[in-house]
Amino acid sequence: MGLLSWLILSSHALAGDVSHQHFFSPTLDHNYPYTVYLPDDYDTDATTPYPVVYLLHGSFGNERDWVTRGNLPQTADRLIAAGHLPPTVFVMPGSRSWWVDGYNEAARSAFFNDLLPHIESTYHVGGERHLRGVAGLSAGGYGALNFALERPELFAAVAALSPASYAPAPPANSSARRHPAFLDEQGQFDHERWEALNYTAHLENYRLQVTPRTTGERDISPVPLYISAGRSDVYDAEFHARLLRQTMERIQPDDVRLDLYPGGHTWRVWRASLPAALNFMFQHIDQPSANAAE
Repeated sequence: MGLLSWLILSSHALAGDVSHQHFFSPTLDHNYPYTVYLPDDYDTDATTPYPVVYLLHGSFGNERDWVTRGNLPQTADRLIAAGHLPPTVFVMPGSRSWWVDGYNEAARSAFFNDLLPHIESTYHVGGERHLRGVAGLSAGGYGALNFALERPELFAAVAALSPASYAPAPPANSSARRHPAFLDEQGQFDHERWEALNYTAHLENYRLQVTPRTTGERDISPVPLYISAGRSDVYDAEFHARLLRQTMERIQPDDVRLDLYPGGHTWRVWRASLPAALNFMFQHIDQPSANAAE
């Protein structure tokens, strides 16, 4: 067999399986779409469950974006084959909202109440914190960060790529200002709603849970956070990413990383930062000893 033929067969043998699925969501009262990546040789009878990472799309995106534009299958295949990641299930859900219970859709509630139980009953993935991560880009980074801060007991790590986690308000050119998730009955952007749903609203409760008390005990260990941004982002993501890092370092100084990339608010930046994000996350996911006491 020639070298080229061997490489083609080898790459095919190592490829994960991608499929598009849906299930009925009682919260949404309609079908909930998602794309799932199952690693090569995925085994429903494996002795131990697979880790699972939820990847959230951006504003006005959909459940296919990470596959068609983000190179998730190719990146996962390569990192798993190289031993940087264990065989992992990736779930890429679809949402009409910014991953919040907004004016148009209860996306946050549907994620926690419907999607997670569905995935954990359908696939051989772990239901424990150390086997679960969440990540996203732009509005999906906003959502992933919110999820991890609100429910730190559920996630071992979080990655926010160019997160649209703007504080105190989104810039004038942000799609948040015209997205139905944040538009009131008069079609106006609801600033109070934004503040109530943004990551800043979760910080104090999160801090109380992850900060050691005088006894040295704490409710739960912090959720390590990876952040990336493009240096020429039209939404000034670098500034907001730096602000987010500074804010989170006050709470968990050893569990925050920020990478900056040349480029804007584009898939080029997100594809470039995805391997680093996953490598960072898997320093903490699939590590049961780190959370054994919690």
